[in-house]
Amino acid sequence: MTPSADAGPSSRPRVEGDRAQEIYGATLEILMEVGYDRLTMDAVAARAKASKATLYRKWEGKTDLVIEALLSQKAPMVSVADTGSLRGDLMATFCGTGGLTDHAQTALLGSVVTAIGRDAEFAAAFREQFIGPKQTIAREIYERAQRRGELRDDVDIDILSAALPGIVLHRMFLLGDPPTPDLITHVIDQVILPAATRGRDA
Repeated sequence: MTPSADAGPSSRPRVEGDRAQEIYGATLEILMEVGYDRLTMDAVAARAKASKATLYRKWEGKTDLVIEALLSQKAPMVSVADTGSLRGDLMATFCGTGGLTDHAQTALLGSVVTAIGRDAEFAAAFREQFIGPKQTIAREIYERAQRRGELRDDVDIDILSAALPGIVLHRMFLLGDPPTPDLITHVIDQVILPAATRGRDA
């Protein structure tokens, strides 16, 4: 296949819509099979039946392609869950699609863990574009709880907002415990709420 198969009159590829999703799908399949380190643009081009030249016209390299592929799997977040309580907001956010119980999301995270420690370019892009929005959502949940008066005055929101995913992912990757709703509930009830709240029902 030549680049012209995907290119328009200006010799730029028209990689969008269903075609873009096919390439993202191929990227994520290979990512989960071999990890970021061993993923290549050649492999993605072959899996997606696309020209490698077309991929490079659209994406500068595999960092850009993988980040966009990861972001393509995220459901758009119109607003942060607002159940009226910290406990309810945490349950709704971390036990739903895109949360810690979303096995596709955690599998993809596992496939890039080594790259985060080895590839500075990828790590920076991943933290900014993939982790950053999640941190913003978590922080908003705690800040809203603070405005409702649920949190203790001395709580460090930056540390607290990382605690739930940190504990759950630690147990998943290092101890082999799957991130089930029951586990998340236990962490919220036994760790997060006692550490964060004023001692009344959340």
